Parts: sequence; C-alpha cells; structure tokens
Amino acid sequence: MFRKIKRALIGAPRDLADTSTYRHISLIALLAWVGLGADGLSSSAYGPEEAYRALGAHTSLAIGLALATALTVTIISIAYGHIIEHFPFGGGGYIVSTQLLGPRIGLVSGAALLVDYVLTVSVSIASGADAILSVLPPEFYRHKLVITTTVIVVLMILNMRGVKESVTILAPIFFLFLVTHVILIVGGIGSHIGEAPRVARSVASEFHGSLRQIGAFSMIALFMRAYSMGAGTYTGIEAVSNGLPIMREPKVSTGKRTMLYMALSLMFTAGGILVCYLLFDVKPRGTDTLNAILLDRFAGAWRPFGLPAGRLFVIVTLAAEAALLLVAAQAGFIDGPRVMGNMAMDFWLPRRFTLLSDRLTMQNGVMLMSVAAIATLYYTGGNITRLVTMYSINVFVTFSLSNLGMCLYWWKRRRQLPSWKTQAAVHGLALGLCSAILAVVVIEKFGQGGWMTLVVTTFLVALCMMIRRHYRNVQSEIRHLDEILEAMPASDRVETKEPDPAQPTAVVLVGGYNGFGVHQMLTIQRVFPGQFKNYVFVSVAVIDAATSKGVEEVQQARLGTIEALEKYVDLARRLGFPADYRFGLGTDAVEESVRICHEIHERFPRALFFMGKLVFRDDVWYNRLLHNEMSYQLQRRLHFDGLNAIILPVRVQTRKTA
Repeated sequence: MFRKIKRALIGAPRDLADTSTYRHISLIALLAWVGLGADGLSSSAYGPEEAYRALGAHTSLAIGLALATALTVTIISIAYGHIIEHFPFGGGGYIVSTQLLGPRIGLVSGAALLVDYVLTVSVSIASGADAILSVLPPEFYRHKLVITTTVIVVLMILNMRGVKESVTILAPIFFLFLVTHVILIVGGIGSHIGEAPRVARSVASEFHGSLRQIGAFSMIALFMRAYSMGAGTYTGIEAVSNGLPIMREPKVSTGKRTMLYMALSLMFTAGGILVCYLLFDVKPRGTDTLNAILLDRFAGAWRPFGLPAGRLFVIVTLAAEAALLLVAAQAGFIDGPRVMGNMAMDFWLPRRFTLLSDRLTMQNGVMLMSVAAIATLYYTGGNITRLVTMYSINVFVTFSLSNLGMCLYWWKRRRQLPSWKTQAAVHGLALGLCSAILAVVVIEKFGQGGWMTLVVTTFLVALCMMIRRHYRNVQSEIRHLDEILEAMPASDRVETKEPDPAQPTAVVLVGGYNGFGVHQMLTIQRVFPGQFKNYVFVSVAVIDAATSKGVEEVQQARLGTIEALEKYVDLARRLGFPADYRFGLGTDAVEESVRICHEIHERFPRALFFMGKLVFRDDVWYNRLLHNEMSYQLQRRLHFDGLNAIILPVRVQTRKTA
C-alpha cells in the first residue's frame, strides 16, 4: 500500500539505461528562468518594500534607490556570469570558495548557503501567504502558519517527483506574474508621463526639503540604510550558478542566458515598483503589503461598463505574486539539496545526502529543506520582516566570499591573461557592494533576528567540522587495510576454470577495489577454511550527486565498477579459486543488490552471501547517522526472501567527535 501511494505521488522510477533520460530531466533556459530565476524575480514582492519603508518620510530618494538597485543587479549578475564560465559544473559559492579560498572558507560559504536556501523557502512561502491574505478578511491571518506548512508539503512532493515536472507545472504562474506586473509598471509610469514636469518639481522640492531638515550626511546614511534593507532584492541571483547541473547542454550557454533573463526581469520589476511607490505616494496601511496598496491605487477604481474590472485585476495580480513566491521556493528545493550533495561529497555532511531517489531527485535533501523551512516559519511566526532580515545576511556572506575568491583568481593569473584587470574590477566592485550591504544589514538588524542567522550558521559550521573529522578518522583506520593489497602473494598459477554452480559459492558484496573488500575475502577463507570452491563478486555503481550529471558520467561509473570487480576476480584466480563477477547500476544500492543476489542464487543454489560492515567500539547515535546501514538492510531483505547472508565485521577505533 505504501509503495502504491508513493508511486502515485512521486511517479515511477526513471530508466538509467535510457540515454534520453538526462536530456528529458534537464532544463532549457526558459524553464531554468522559471525554476531558478523566480527566486530573484519574486523578491520584488518584498525587497523593494523593505527598502522603501526604510526611507520613512523621505520618499524622494526612491528614484536614486531604483537606479542603485538596477546597477547592483547588473554588477552582481555580470560577476556570476563569469563564475558560470569558470565553474561550469555548478556548485556556485560553495565550489568557488572551496577551490579559490580553501576548504574551510568553502565550508563557511556552504553553510551560509544552506541556511540561505532554507530561508528562501520560508521567505517565499510566508511572503506569498501575506499577498493572498491581503485580499482576504483579517480573521484568515491567524491560519497563516497552517497554510504555509501545507504549501511546503505540497512543494516537497512535487520536487520529489522531479525538478522539470515541478517547474513545468508552475511555469504558467511565472508568466502570469510577468504579464500583470508589466501592466502595473508600464501603466503606472505611463499614467504619469503627462505629469512628468510636475512630478519632477515635487520630487526635487521634497529632496531639498529633506536635505535642509536632516543634512547631507544623514541623507547619505538614510539612503545607504534603505539600500541595504532592500538586500532581499538580490538574493536569488546566485541560484543560477548553483543549478547548472540541471540545465540543458551546453550548460554554460544555457546558464548565462538564464542569468540574462533573470537580471533584466529583476531590474525591470524591482526598479519599476520603487518608482511606482513614489508616483502613487504609497504609505503603509495596516497589515496590507505596499504592493497591495499600490495595486489598489493603480487599478482599484477601474469600472469599465460598470464592471469591477479593477478589483479583479488587483486580485489576479496579488494571486500571481503569491503564486510566484511559491515558484520561487523552487530555488531552495533545487539548489539547497545540491549544495548538501557537494558538501557531503567533501565529507562535511553525512554521505547519504549524495544519494538520489529512483526519480533522480535528491530526496533526502528535499525532505530536510522542507522540515527546516517549516521549523523556521514557526520560530519567526511567519513574520516576513524577520525572515527577510535573516535571509539577506547569509546570502551576502556567500556573495562576498565568491567575489573575493574571483578577485584572487584573476590576480594570480594577471601575467597570463591580458583581460584580468577588467574581470578583477567587476568582481572587486561586486565585492565592495556586497560587503557594504552585509555590514549595514548585520549592524542594523543584529538585534532583530540577525543574530540568530549568525548563530545558526556558526553552529552548522562547527557541526560540519566534527562530521568531517569523524570521517577522516574512519578513513585513516580503513586505510590501514590497504596494506593487505601490497602483501598479497603473486602466483604463477592462475585458476582459469569457470565457477561450478554445483559447488559451494561465496558471494562477496564489495565497493571499489581496496583493502576493505580484500579483508572480507580473507576473512571468509579464515573462518570457513576449504568450505567455498567458487567466488562471485558483486558491486553496484550507485548513481549519486557526483555521477548524475549526464550519460558520460554514468558510463564512467559503470566502467569504474567493472574494473574494480575484474581486479577482485583476478585476485581470487591467483589464489586458486574459480571466480566471476556481477554488477548493477542504480540509485538504490540495496534494491539493486537484492535483484542481483536473486539472479546469482538461481544459478548458484549453494551460494552464501557476505557483506562487510564497519563496527565501532562505541556504538554512539551519530555513527548510524553518518554511516549507512546498507549491510543490515540487505541482510534483512535476503533473509526474508529465504537467502542466507552473513555480515563480516570490520573493527574501527576512532576518537570521539561529538
């Protein structure tokens, strides 16, 4: 029943052997703009509002704020376009910082990104709920957390079906948002074209009045504060460089085109909305968002032929805005698990985060992102101001580190690359802007929730360091087993006979060719001397975050697995045993191993199955979290199916890391 429900919700497994699978699940630039660009575009629902509110009564600065916003988007987008060129396999800020500034700085960037993507989901969903609740009776507001939790669960299920499927379903919402906001911005500015001289005099008069009232220095400080408070506007720009693995080939070209679409649409919407706030003299009103107030002033009075068309336009636009914020949460579900996968491959996080589902989705990461986002919403009560404050801090940590790394990259290559000055200048300018915004936001908002972001990120960094130290200790212990390989005797007598199915057969499940696998084989001979006449080695090429980029990577994983198995067969034959191998390819090592074991049992009815398992002196809880329980799961499945299986323990003595 559970499997039927799962298949109904998530879909059937994908065929890894079909070369068209990877093209089918990849995104063209237009769909990538929807799935990743929506994060940036949707920030126009809250970024400009936060900046405009920070101006207070001095709204004449909104024009300058709109220009500064457009300039910042341009600079950061160009900088990340260069990152896409030089890091075409994705990973964004984490990979850039790791390779250019070192693993520990990369860890800080990765931890900041993970917290940022959790907040991407939380901010997007909470802001979308606010937009919808703006047009509903006030009593609905108390159900905000229930509504947001439900939406996150639905998005989690969609993303476990597959990235392309979820993006395709949500694409109409994205384009509805574009159409309604083009009407709002073009219509709003266009309706004031005839009054341009009066508007210009009014803005100039207000500006000079503010200058006399608070002084030039205070005006500059106010502008910088408002500019920094609108930092949420830029938070989605990094998503494209992180999401390159899911894009259609050629990935760099697709990524840069997606970045261009995102930058142009974000400049238009964010800058246009700021200008419209000024033109329509928008003021805060109750719990309504400034966008809701703007729409009401722009179109609320439309009544062609006596019909309430204006009110309908307001509702449709706010609904599109709210729905786009749900689409924007996709960036968290797409890129967050991928950052986890990259960090897990570097042993900063449990290795299970590199695994894919049979739908080729990183479902462990998707589920963790969902749980963390729900917890964040309940912690903040869904308050969008607190969420945006927490959100914008971490993304600018990553922005700053990425651009610092690129500055060093160009400086080190200044003698080889004539264009280094131009490239370094772009990243230097981006670094200056991002660092300044980060400093102002931390100072201004430290006591309003900013401290929590820094505490959570610091805790995550410390936790990752403990995880990596544990893995290194285990690897050090296991590495001693590789000394067995050097001690294995060479023999001129090589057994060439094929295994006899009528004879007792030891089936050994192994990973790569290493001391761990050889230790299993020698243990079998020591514990069961003379018992087994044949050896069959089994290994599964697991398609994970590292090997799921395309057909070529899958083929390399297949060939690498076969090569390792051939070495085991060669070793067994040199020791005088007939030997053979079987291999599989899949995302779930247990399922694929069970299938292969049944095939082997049909041919070798006297087979006994062996698998290795790390055994720690101290059976602490985190060992089960950091190391998969594949051996126990596989043994249980085989026992239930009537096959005999034995786990061979490999003792590991490690220092405590938690």
